[in-house]
Amino acid sequence: MSESSKSKGSVNLNPSPTLQCKDLHEYLKSRSAQFLETLYNYPTICLAVYRELPELARHFVIRLLFVEQPVPQAVVASWVSQAHAKEQLKAAEALSELSVWQEAPIPGGLPGWLLAHSFKRNLKVALLGGGRPWSMSSSLEPDGKARDVAFLDAYALERWECVLHYMVGSAQTEGISADAVRILLHAGLMTRDADDGSAVITRAGFQFLLLSTAKQVWLFLQHYLHTAEKRSLSAAECLAFLYQLSFSTLGKDYSTEGMSNNMLVFLQHLREFGLVYQRKRKAGRFFPTRLALNIACVRSDNETLEPADAGAAPRGYILVETNYRVYAYTQTSLQAALLGLFAELVYRFPNVVVGVLTRESVRQALRGGITAAQIIRYLEQHAHPQMLKADSGGIRSESVLPPTVVDQVKLWESERNRFTYTEGVVYNQFLSQADFVALRDYARAQKVLTWQSERARTMVVTRAGHDDVRRYWKRYSKSS
Repeated sequence: MSESSKSKGSVNLNPSPTLQCKDLHEYLKSRSAQFLETLYNYPTICLAVYRELPELARHFVIRLLFVEQPVPQAVVASWVSQAHAKEQLKAAEALSELSVWQEAPIPGGLPGWLLAHSFKRNLKVALLGGGRPWSMSSSLEPDGKARDVAFLDAYALERWECVLHYMVGSAQTEGISADAVRILLHAGLMTRDADDGSAVITRAGFQFLLLSTAKQVWLFLQHYLHTAEKRSLSAAECLAFLYQLSFSTLGKDYSTEGMSNNMLVFLQHLREFGLVYQRKRKAGRFFPTRLALNIACVRSDNETLEPADAGAAPRGYILVETNYRVYAYTQTSLQAALLGLFAELVYRFPNVVVGVLTRESVRQALRGGITAAQIIRYLEQHAHPQMLKADSGGIRSESVLPPTVVDQVKLWESERNRFTYTEGVVYNQFLSQADFVALRDYARAQKVLTWQSERARTMVVTRAGHDDVRRYWKRYSKSS
């Protein structure tokens, strides 16, 4: 009997990674304890972390904030009734994951809880005042060329759209730097084409485009922070400055006086992404935009900016017909470029784009890593209100799209997924039929048998069950 490793039928053993947009809690939980200790030296971060904690965890923090010695864990648990024991465990887990508190022994051997020293000190500063003033809090003379909120919103959208235009391959890609492109590649939102080396959007990148603008910016900045050390910047200092901006006032200007050289470099990067407006590079003042303020509320339903002006492209602007024609009532080239990722654009008018879903256009999107479910979700998410009133002809459907379109897009995808491959190990060349049957029956009993042919005396077991089957064969061979 011989064995060899093979992959029995797999479409893709290394599928494209799915997008994970972590909130502040999840992001900090993934960082090291040393990074968190450095981060808690900034009062703005301590306040932001406190606001992200579960309600019961915030209650624990406030009760322990002015206690200088460990409090027995049994005492902390007694603050919550037994009916809410699950919430108490969840709160304690959140505080431990973020290193907000730590276990400390009490005389007598009892375990206790004690707030981290740096977190406690700087949260007091954030709540009660004191400490060093913010670097951007210097007083300024009135600005003769002050910018209003409408201008800042338009500026922020214009700058952020430069990044989105580049992702969808639009012709309007001016203004994006090589550094921003490296971040998109590092995040897995884009990848280099194997043929010409150009950057093309990935499955995760298309998911990225479906997110709200606030989540897009926050996810982009997370990957920026991961690569901050390569720019000789401190990720902790950059994150603290971002949350200073999130606590600022929209439409108010702030001073750059007292900012370090590294933070001035970081400010220019934020200017490029549209998070701040600065008239000139060496101007002594800047204006935070709504993109910066929305960082602190990516988990809430607060108002966020969309990639296009609300008047130019309402939230529902796409009509899909049963003949696979798609009408997008939009004036923005970004929305048209997004549609062109999976549809063949036929006509372009000042306020409407006409396209058609074809087998080739959808398959091209599938080859790029975009899934049929993502295409359908995008069309549903931006469906015109008239689609909600459309009669489905008595056909029951959970989607607002015509059932024929939904089914056909899924069928085009299934053409590429005709096989399901499983990595496994082949066993063959058995000396007798009895040996083959014995080993096959054992593998089947262990539920690790993938395929077998009694005539060819060949079988395939899963990679996970290979070691167990091999040990059984050695025992069987010795006994027979």
